[in-house]
Amino acid sequence: MIWILMFLGAFIAAVGGTIYMVHSVSRFAIIKNKLIAFWVIIIVLCFFLYKLSWINALTIAIYSAFFFLFFGFVEQIVEKKTKKKASIHWAGLCAILCSILYLGIGYYLCVTVVEKDYTLTTNKNIDDIKIAMFADSHIGTTFDGDGFAKHLETIVNQNPDILLIPGDFVDDGTKRIDMEKACEALGKLNLKYGVYYAYGNHDEGYFNHRDFSNQDLADCLKKNGVHILEDESTLIDDKFYIVGRLDKGVSPNRKTIKQLVAPLDSRKYIIVLDHEPADYDAEAETSSDLVLSGHTHGGQMIPIRHIGVLVGVNDATYGYERRGATDFIVTSGISDWALKFKTGTRSEFVIIDIKQAGYNNKH
Repeated sequence: MIWILMFLGAFIAAVGGTIYMVHSVSRFAIIKNKLIAFWVIIIVLCFFLYKLSWINALTIAIYSAFFFLFFGFVEQIVEKKTKKKASIHWAGLCAILCSILYLGIGYYLCVTVVEKDYTLTTNKNIDDIKIAMFADSHIGTTFDGDGFAKHLETIVNQNPDILLIPGDFVDDGTKRIDMEKACEALGKLNLKYGVYYAYGNHDEGYFNHRDFSNQDLADCLKKNGVHILEDESTLIDDKFYIVGRLDKGVSPNRKTIKQLVAPLDSRKYIIVLDHEPADYDAEAETSSDLVLSGHTHGGQMIPIRHIGVLVGVNDATYGYERRGATDFIVTSGISDWALKFKTGTRSEFVIIDIKQAGYNNKH
C-alpha cells in the first residue's frame, strides 16, 4: 500500500509540476508561448523516457518541477521587495541549471561504485576474517553481466576471505544472458570460504515476465559454486556461522531469527544475511554477532531517505548500528532498482574486517 501511495503521489506531483514548468518556460524570450513550452517539455521528457525508462523520466519531472517552484517562489519575493520585474527570466535559468547539476550528480553517484570499509571487533574466539559484501546489484539497471564482472574484479582485488550477498542479485528486468554472465563471474572466484547468498524481494521476480525463472537463477548460482541459504545456516570451517534468511516481504511466514539461531553454538561468531533491515530488535535478542542487509539503497534520493524508518517499514536506512551485542550494517547497494539516480548516498561495495577484541575499532 505504501508503494502505491508513493507512486500515486509521485505521478500527481509530476503532472502538477509539469503544468507549472510550462507556465515558467513560456516566460523565456526565445519561447514566449505556452503551447510551444508544453511541447518542449514533453519532448524532453519523452527523450528521457526513451533513454532511461518511465520511472527515471518521472523522477526528472518531479525534481525539475521542484527547482522551478523553488526559484519561482524566490523570484516573487525578490520582485515584491524590489518592486521591479526582472528583464530576464533568471528564476527559470537557475531552475534548469540546478536540475541539470542535481540530477547529473545523482546519476554519477548511482552508476559509479566506491568501497566502504568497516572494522569490527569480537570477544569470540575467531581468526581474523575479511568479508566482502554487496547487495542490490539488480543486474541490468546500471550495469549488465559484463559490467558486473568488472566490479567483481575490483572487489576481489581487496583479497577478501568470503563474499556475502544479502539479496536482490537480479531484477524483473534482468535478461537471462546477463544473469548467466554474472553467475559465471561469481563461479570464477577463488575465495578461502566461498560465496554465500540469501534472497531479496526482487530475486524471484514480481511479474513473471523475465526470460528465466527463479529456478533457473538458483540452478545457475549453484552450478557456479554459490551457496544459497534459505532460512538455514551453515558452519564455515568449524569457525563461524552464516545464517541466510528468506526475505520478509516475499516470505512473511519465514522462520524467526530465534528459530534459526537458537540451535547454533553461541560461542562461535554468527553472521546473518537478512535482505531487509526490518527485524533489528529480534535479531539483537539472539546470539547473532553481525547482521548484513541492503534493500533501502541508502535512502535513494533526498528527501525520501528517511521515510522508511519514519513510517516503521525499516529499522535503519544506511550504515552501521550496534544494538546490544549485535552489529548491524546496511549497504546502499552496488547498483539500484530501476532508478539511475542517488543523492545523499552512493553506490558501494563493502569490506568488513572482523578482528579479535583489543584491536582499535574503527567504523
